[in-house]
Amino acid sequence: MYPAVIEDYQRPASIDEALKAAARYDAGEALFLAGGQSLMQAMKSRLVRPRCVIDLQAVKDLKGVSASGAGVRIGAMTRYVEIAKEAKLKGAYGALGDAAAHVGDRQVRNRGTIGGSLCWNYLAACMPAANLGVGSSMELISASGKKRTLVADEFIKGPLDTARTDDEVLVATTLPAAPSKAGSAYKKWGLVTDALPVIGVAVYVELDGGGAISKARFAVGGLATGPKRAKGAEAALIGKKASDAAAIAAAAEKASAELETQSDLWADSAYRKNLIRSLGGEMIALASKRAAGQ
Repeated sequence: MYPAVIEDYQRPASIDEALKAAARYDAGEALFLAGGQSLMQAMKSRLVRPRCVIDLQAVKDLKGVSASGAGVRIGAMTRYVEIAKEAKLKGAYGALGDAAAHVGDRQVRNRGTIGGSLCWNYLAACMPAANLGVGSSMELISASGKKRTLVADEFIKGPLDTARTDDEVLVATTLPAAPSKAGSAYKKWGLVTDALPVIGVAVYVELDGGGAISKARFAVGGLATGPKRAKGAEAALIGKKASDAAAIAAAAEKASAELETQSDLWADSAYRKNLIRSLGGEMIALASKRAAGQ
């Protein structure tokens, strides 16, 4: 299919220009275009019919990864291919690199952006779950100039739904400075290599001086209700060591039990729960190894 008639196309060079362009339209009439890997398909099928498309490709302030004493900042227009090879994310935030390395195919990874994925929040997507897992925060700015920062738990809602308003631009994803013994990992299972995840699991851990887990986050994507944290599994990991296979298995089992899974054409509910158990145990172990510097 072809898109419905689009009256206006804007390619701003700055965030301010992008916001001013959006302000000329009523809510929902102007859409921001990031990598276009999801939005273009939605426009072609006429699921969305914007009057104006605001292409963010030329906004340099939305691109790139930087690190400081405060942590890591990833511009919303940073592409998957760049995130996948970014050394600043190794260890503590390796889950983001894991996810970016296996999003879609080569073409998607070279065009798609972290901000586009987070704002679209497709239920079977890697980036929302990975960011929820590592505890990212999202920086937003509105047409009125108001700025706000939301943690992933507040920003990410149900499928195709986030806390971003129509007149806001997602500027960046930020990650706090991590302790020396922190690690994360993400893995998905799809019907074919690099397919959309039937289930994807992201795990973040911090280790204490004795090598036991002192903090944990466990997030799952591919659920009908959108990515969710398994807080019971997180609590079960505290005080446990990665070498304790029984404890890791128990935590993954708890995640499988506490999260609601659906049955559809790709997998039934029981199979999804099995994936949460198997991928969960694997990612707890890998995140712990990364936290230990292995």
